[in-house]
Amino acid sequence: MSKTFYIETFGCQMNAHDSEKVIGTLERQGYAQVQDEADAGLIVYNTCSIRDKAEQKVFHRLNEYKRMQGEGKRFAVIGCVAQQEGEKIFEKAPYVSLVAGSASYRNLPQMLDRLEAGERRITGLDDRQTDETFETEFTARTNPHRGYITIIEGCDKFCAYCVVPYTRGKERSRTSASVLAEARRIVDEGYTEIQVLGQNVNSYRDPSGRMSFAELLTALGQMNGIRRVRFTTSHPRDFTRDIVEAMDATPTLCDHIHLPVQSGSTAVLQAMQREYTREWYLERMSWIHGAKRDISITSDMIVGFPGETDADFEQTITLLGAVRYDSVFAFKFSPRPNTPAVAMEDSIAEEVKTERLRILNERQREIQREHYGRHLNQVLECMVEGTNPARGQVVGRSSQNKTVNFVMQPGQPAPAVGSYLPVRITRTLPNSLVGEAEAGPVFVPEQRQRSPLVVLQ
Repeated sequence: MSKTFYIETFGCQMNAHDSEKVIGTLERQGYAQVQDEADAGLIVYNTCSIRDKAEQKVFHRLNEYKRMQGEGKRFAVIGCVAQQEGEKIFEKAPYVSLVAGSASYRNLPQMLDRLEAGERRITGLDDRQTDETFETEFTARTNPHRGYITIIEGCDKFCAYCVVPYTRGKERSRTSASVLAEARRIVDEGYTEIQVLGQNVNSYRDPSGRMSFAELLTALGQMNGIRRVRFTTSHPRDFTRDIVEAMDATPTLCDHIHLPVQSGSTAVLQAMQREYTREWYLERMSWIHGAKRDISITSDMIVGFPGETDADFEQTITLLGAVRYDSVFAFKFSPRPNTPAVAMEDSIAEEVKTERLRILNERQREIQREHYGRHLNQVLECMVEGTNPARGQVVGRSSQNKTVNFVMQPGQPAPAVGSYLPVRITRTLPNSLVGEAEAGPVFVPEQRQRSPLVVLQ
């Protein structure tokens, strides 16, 4: 087996950042990344099991790889589907040599040694008892403008519909000292924006007892060289007022909170085992609405959970109007393996789920069309993420995590990726903003070279 590898990543930003750390580990072990699986000695498939039929998609993709099994290649399946399916992957795809869940990534160097020694079936399937996190100084940071830091792994919430506690293990946090040390390394590499990650990022508990989550955010935001700090994803049960207070007091903390609600009905929330009520959630919304800053709120919602009545669904629709989200990611309920919801009668007809999803998305589009209008004629600082040559536009992102497509002034040079500049908003759309670059100071961070990361949704 040649020491080259190709990696594909499915799913969330946690998976994408896991891949950055896996890439760094592989490179530390002497492997070289290639951009075509045909050139790779090792093909790594980083999987996600959140969505419906995730495991079928995995095996479909593995079947596509089957044609290459006689070429001296090895195959590795890692991530959530690996943890969920375990050794069944070997049975369905016998040409796979390594199966590892995310809680076992810290053992990758030893597993790679065994793979190179000729072992044909290697597993890394940790149970929920591990207290260790995957920390490495050899992260291959592939995003050209944002550095990611995982501060907490796993989940202890056990929502009835969610597979994450079974595939990611129990909640385990890194020390604040290790997080701040990694942030310092990222800034020294030239990054000016950091995003801290966790399945429930605000459930962070510093093992050293030195900092709360809000205090850690503040410390990151005050670090010399930092211009923006983001965090995702938060859980309402652990969302505390001091988080909003930290955002008000620390300008570098971005004006955006993603706080998944899942349903606007307390009865459905109880069935989902979400550990809060509609009133609890709305109280937290009042904290955010009462902030000194205009904080963008986004959320996740599920329609058609077992037992959801028309009245329950109407509660979700009225919640949209009460909160006025800037964006909602909405999905139809589908049972996931090993979760309590599997045993529930899926009593909502598929056509009813489809219709409820349509109604929810349509109402949210109406809200966004009106709510985005508040940005008209505002001047927003935007970080440049790329260009759209077909439209002659620069693609940027605001502190509120909104996409801003804008044009430069005549004679202005094209801005570098990762630079910041003021943009006046001239038009608002339901999912993005349109504007023109203002004459003003442009901040350009040190340039970095980054290889692309293949992320498939």
